[in-house]
Amino acid sequence: MAEKLLKKLGGRCQRPEPRIIAMSINQSPSRWPHRGATSAFTLVEVVLAVAITALLFGGIIVGNTFTCRRAEWTGYSLAAQSLGVQQLEQARAAVWDQNGNDITNLNLINWSYNSGSQVGTGYSVDTLDIPVAGTNFVYATNFVTIRMLPLNNATNPPIYVQMVQIDTVWPFNAGRATKFFTNSIATYLAPDNRDVDSL
Repeated sequence: MAEKLLKKLGGRCQRPEPRIIAMSINQSPSRWPHRGATSAFTLVEVVLAVAITALLFGGIIVGNTFTCRRAEWTGYSLAAQSLGVQQLEQARAAVWDQNGNDITNLNLINWSYNSGSQVGTGYSVDTLDIPVAGTNFVYATNFVTIRMLPLNNATNPPIYVQMVQIDTVWPFNAGRATKFFTNSIATYLAPDNRDVDSL
């Protein structure tokens, strides 16, 4: 069948010769790629990123330090307020009735009472109730002022109250300098009525 077909074609159809196809793989030359094809950061971008990060961490550290210092200051202030209330309670516990006035005899340093102006002053020193380690006690001073105030001079006998004022001065180390703060509290005390016949 194939021979008949070849005769009809007149021998024009020849068998194809085998061809050898070779593929050559050329390696790219070792050179830096074109600048436009890279995707990296420039030196200016890196410096700006480092600067922003440093500012961010610096702000966090400063904010944390400020918060800790304010918390410490609050602890000192609360301890000083407690010390002033303690001194105020001592004045409230003193007896003041028809038989005598022990408020003017408080156990204070440099206590002085002027019977003319009916004003007494003195002070006491004590440690603040804050955590300590070793001997780093923090001392505060309570300045006490007691004065007699008339409420009504028309009655017989006149009505008096005593105003007790406590000014607690305490130090706080703010960096290289030590600052002093004052907590002030005051109250009015009326005399006790210990006359059994009037009860």
